[in-house]
Amino acid sequence: MRYRTLAVVLMSLVAGGCGAPVDTTGRGAASAPSSAKPMLVDVRRGFETRLVSRGEEYGPPDRPDGDEFLLVSYPSAVGDLAAYVTPDPGDGGRHPAIVWITGGDNNTIGDVWTPRPRGNDQSASAFRKAGVVMMFPSQRGGNDNPGRREGFLGEVDDILAATDYLVGLPYVDPEQVYLGGHSTGGTMAMLVGESTDRYRAVFSLGPVATPYHYGGDYLYCDPEDDEELTVRAPIVWLHCVKRPMYVFEGGERGNWESIQLMAADNTNPNVRFLRVPGHDHFSVIAPLAEVLAEQIVQGQIEVDEQLVSDLQ
Repeated sequence: MRYRTLAVVLMSLVAGGCGAPVDTTGRGAASAPSSAKPMLVDVRRGFETRLVSRGEEYGPPDRPDGDEFLLVSYPSAVGDLAAYVTPDPGDGGRHPAIVWITGGDNNTIGDVWTPRPRGNDQSASAFRKAGVVMMFPSQRGGNDNPGRREGFLGEVDDILAATDYLVGLPYVDPEQVYLGGHSTGGTMAMLVGESTDRYRAVFSLGPVATPYHYGGDYLYCDPEDDEELTVRAPIVWLHCVKRPMYVFEGGERGNWESIQLMAADNTNPNVRFLRVPGHDHFSVIAPLAEVLAEQIVQGQIEVDEQLVSDLQ
C-alpha cells in the first residue's frame, strides 16, 4: 500500500478543490483541478460508474437466533434489500438508533447476534445492550439482493434508504439517529456522512483514505480509472461534512497511516481524527461502542483525546 505516493496526489487534489479527475493510485501526474470545491452529493448524482467485476455470492442472509434481531427488508433504488434490526422493546417510547455497517464485504450481512470476544466484537453489541436500536443493512449485490456491488458508490444510496426505513419505525426517535461502521464499513460511513447531514453524528472506526488502500479488494470498478477512485475516496470530500464525524483507529496494527493522510490535510472542524492507544484495529470496537452508546443514551456526544486515552 503506497501511502506516501498517494499522499502527494491526494493532497494536491484536496488543495486544488477536487474539480477534475486525478490519479488516486499514485501511478502518475493528474490533470490540474479547478479552484471550486464541488459537493460529493452533486458529483455522485451525475456520475456513471463502469463495473468490471461482481464479487463473491453468499446467498440469503442468516435468520437470527433468539429475539435480539428481526430480519427485515427495506426498499431501495435497486429493489428490496435485507437488514437486521432490533425489535420494538414494547415500552411505548421512542429510542435513539444507529445504522451500523460491518467490515469486510459489507454489502453482505450475517450473524450479528452470537456473543463475540471483547477483543473483536464486530457486532458492536454494546449499542444494543445499552438500549440503542441497531440496524445492520445489507446493500446492493450482497446476499441474494438485487443490483450489483459498486464498492463505495451506489451503496451510499442504500444506506440512506435503510435510514429512511429505520426512521419510520414507531419506536425510533427520528431526532436521534446515528451512523457508524468498522473497517470497510467505516469507509462507507465516511462517504455517507460526506453526502448528507441527516445523522446526529457519524462514527467511523478504522477506515481508509481511499479504497485503493484495500489493495484491489472491495472495488468492482476499473482500478485504473482515476475518476472512479476519486468519487469513492473519503479524503477528497472531507469539506462536505456538515455534522459531527469522529474517525477512530487503534494505535497498533490498523489503518492509522492511511487515516493520517486525511487528518494531515483536514480543515473541517466537523471532522475529528483520534488514535486510540493500547488497542488495535479490532480491539478498539468494544470499548468505543460502550462509551459512545452511553453518550447516545444520555443525548450528548463528547469525544476528545482524554476519553480515548482512558479506554480499557
